[in-house]
Amino acid sequence: MTNLLALHPADRVADFRARGWWTDETVQGLLDAQVAARADRLALVDPANKADLTGGPPRRLTWGELDDEVTALAARFLDLGLGPGDLLGVQLPNSVELVEVYLAAWRIGVVVSPLPVQYREHEVRDLAEQARFRVFVSCARLGDRSPAAELAGYADALPGLVHLVALGDPAAAPAALPDRVEVVPTGPASDADRAAVAAHVAEHPADPNACLTVCWTSGTESRPKGVPRCAHDWLAICWATVDAPRMTADDVLLNPFPMINMAGINGMFLPWLRTGAVLVQHHPFDVPVFLGQIAAEGVTYTVAPPALLTVLLQDEALLSRVDLSTLTRIGSGSTPLSPTMVRGWADRGIAIINFFGSNEGVALLSDPQDVPDPEQRARYFPRFGAPGVTWTTRVADWVGVRLVDPVTGAEVTEPGTPGELRLSGPTVFAGYLDGDGRPSPFDETGALRTGDVFEVAGDRREFLRYVDRAKDLVIRGGMNIAPAELEGLIGAHPAVADVAVVGYPDDVLGERVAAVVVPRAGATLTLEELVDFLRQQRIASYKLPERLELRTELPRNPVGKVLKRELRAQQAAS
Repeated sequence: MTNLLALHPADRVADFRARGWWTDETVQGLLDAQVAARADRLALVDPANKADLTGGPPRRLTWGELDDEVTALAARFLDLGLGPGDLLGVQLPNSVELVEVYLAAWRIGVVVSPLPVQYREHEVRDLAEQARFRVFVSCARLGDRSPAAELAGYADALPGLVHLVALGDPAAAPAALPDRVEVVPTGPASDADRAAVAAHVAEHPADPNACLTVCWTSGTESRPKGVPRCAHDWLAICWATVDAPRMTADDVLLNPFPMINMAGINGMFLPWLRTGAVLVQHHPFDVPVFLGQIAAEGVTYTVAPPALLTVLLQDEALLSRVDLSTLTRIGSGSTPLSPTMVRGWADRGIAIINFFGSNEGVALLSDPQDVPDPEQRARYFPRFGAPGVTWTTRVADWVGVRLVDPVTGAEVTEPGTPGELRLSGPTVFAGYLDGDGRPSPFDETGALRTGDVFEVAGDRREFLRYVDRAKDLVIRGGMNIAPAELEGLIGAHPAVADVAVVGYPDDVLGERVAAVVVPRAGATLTLEELVDFLRQQRIASYKLPERLELRTELPRNPVGKVLKRELRAQQAAS
């Protein structure tokens, strides 16, 4: 069993602290500092469309108001019996309430495990079997559905679950909530709340090596893996996303990425908490609402997927109607950036920052200070540790970067030879949740095997050029989809003899899902029939195939492995 109260071994903690990479900082300490410095300043803003999303008007909280509501919610969590090391499952959209849940849980030492709001019974039950959530928090309404009511229908099958909570106003639900759901309102703290939380904190002071989050990564396996992270990890990582955009307390941040993994938590949430900027939430992604928030809130920095930035840049009519005058930087990543796109935004006075990373290890970022040429910034990442080259971000001195030949195991230092990226240092995770029985993600030196292939580049060998994903992951609108999981579900269809799932390019979402199927003899299958079959398995809607191709056989190599690279190329060309 993973020790959630102490993620990293004592010798690693001592080593990294001695180097100055890890400190006594805690997330609660960051919040306390912001409240002390700017209690009356605006801190947090709800999505503009909150009334249609979860009900009720959008809210705006100062740092002092936020701190008070966090205390009240922490007291409610204590009433539910939550304490240090307990796992809290969370399924909420980006909102004021989601931020409050994180901060309230961390104030009393509870571990947050966020799940995408698109997840349904199939995914939630799988993760609950691995994590054993003690309490699960959701919302009474999300658009036209009630996640809390849906959860109530199978809550008794979730091992270890004691309480199922709907946060907010139950009147917002499409129908009356089942008795299994306990409603917890948000609001100011009472004197009794403050006293109870203060007593708990005094008895259980925050340990920066204790787990804060268990996020989930699909990888290429059919079953997601839990990635535990502590304050040591997170607060080292977030220096990268503070330094690259040169973030300050004067910034207004617009967050469209779900706060469930590295992009949302480290890209926006933790840098906001560290700097004391304003955080504006956005959900679900909607281009007119997104652009309207930039103008209405005076947003200075946001993040967006590369495909969307390309589409927006090509829509002169749309851009001419919106006010982007306050926006100066945009972070992007997850797939290679187009040099034309990066230069196009630079011509409009907006710098694109290129990020690369994963839940397990974040390291690489290409910003305008270190890589001023937009075309180089799109194509390359700094090769931290390259002889004779320095970089302005502090993580450049912390993160160990190596390329390793996947065949020989030799380190790659010359251009033109692909190698797997290996990472080490204070931003790398400690290991998967209950990882016994899984192959180790670390090599013989203790470095993380990323599975991503790069080449050395640049006149001084100062850059890394991304070559390809070694994994078959499909990334649709920033959400990871494991083909193996879908292949297992589709393979159970009575008309299917063989199947391979791959991604194909899409201008808006980056990729969509294609199922390449070999039907059983005499059987037929349509896309509609396949989607209906998968819906019956209660999987998240974003995983559903949007293209079906029927074949007599799948292309395979001499040892029988499906040639997915060939399938992806064919899908991209069709």
